[in-house]
Amino acid sequence: MARVITYEIDAENAGIKIFTFLKYRQGFSTKLIRTLKNTEGGIILGEDEARTIDILKEGDRLTVTIPETQGVIEPCGEMPEIIYEDEDILVLNKPPQLAMHPTHNHQGDTLANAVAAYLESKGKKAVFRAVGRLDKGTAGIVVCALTPLSACKLSGKIKKTYFAVVKGNPGSEGTVDVPVYRPNPMKTLRACSYEKGTEPAITHWKTLETDGEKSLVMLNLETGRTHQIRVHMAHIGHPLAGDNMYGDFMPEFGHQLLFCGRCSLNHPVTGEEMVFTASPPPEFDKAGFAKLQLDNNLKV
Repeated sequence: MARVITYEIDAENAGIKIFTFLKYRQGFSTKLIRTLKNTEGGIILGEDEARTIDILKEGDRLTVTIPETQGVIEPCGEMPEIIYEDEDILVLNKPPQLAMHPTHNHQGDTLANAVAAYLESKGKKAVFRAVGRLDKGTAGIVVCALTPLSACKLSGKIKKTYFAVVKGNPGSEGTVDVPVYRPNPMKTLRACSYEKGTEPAITHWKTLETDGEKSLVMLNLETGRTHQIRVHMAHIGHPLAGDNMYGDFMPEFGHQLLFCGRCSLNHPVTGEEMVFTASPPPEFDKAGFAKLQLDNNLKV
């Protein structure tokens, strides 16, 4: 189903071209504007088809119709918990065992497949546009864009807070500022190095609870490198529980005890500030942190 958005033009936006309004005032990409331009009924000013060079006047009604993208993901699988849904975004709580995208090891058993099946059941194209990703083994909030506009406007604009169980007691709080690089291009393993890493990687952490042997930490990222939290915490001597790639602490869990418990964003159409929280997976309870509280005001 196509997404239809109507804008009432006020004095502030009068006197500019439709292209300028869509790209610089509403955040449409040039590619999406080109798609609208080449789609019958894609851009309507009042009751008539409009060109992107047409000038807007105060009181005008501009309507854009964003066509559906052809589905490319096989729809199958069970949908995880839905935290929020509207015409533009779908917010989910991904369980740790679920991979994000199909790979040679995962065919038909991923979050992408489950979302595609859910969308198809609602008469929509089976398209999966996750804004950011979580490693297999990592649980928590995933935001899916339901239109190309949402994907464009949310990319790099979602703030996330993570929680993890780590080995030992890392202290009250701190920052790891060491580049992350890939020693072997054929493997997913990452490492930290000032000499070999070329892109910055910055992780802020704060200890919420500890028993000395293990700690519950909250983490915020300034960058989003692959495995960043996992490799950074291992680098400072506090690998994540269950993470057999970067440590050997509490291997019985079989995957890293890491989840995205909070995220905030501005809605891609309304601009409304939105905050979402998710409950931790049961492994956190088993690790001894049953009273984990997600306080929206907590900041590292």
